[in-house]
Amino acid sequence: SAIGATEPLGFWDPCGFCKDRDAATFLKYRGAELKHGRVAMLSIIGFLGQPYWRFPGFENVPDGINALSSGPAGAGFAC
Repeated sequence: SAIGATEPLGFWDPCGFCKDRDAATFLKYRGAELKHGRVAMLSIIGFLGQPYWRFPGFENVPDGINALSSGPAGAGFAC
């Protein structure tokens, strides 16, 4: 009685990724989904925090494409 595997439906797979209905494949995809979900949660924190958080030494770097022409940030792109 694993989460996502219910009788009589079997594994919940609306896109048909586990057509062979193998438990190992289901667990592999479920683990990958959890990992991708965690990465997505961390990335939205970074996306929302960009205007407010700066790395030490980069406090005065302008936002957007103008960052490439500034001294400390442009050095990383060899401009």
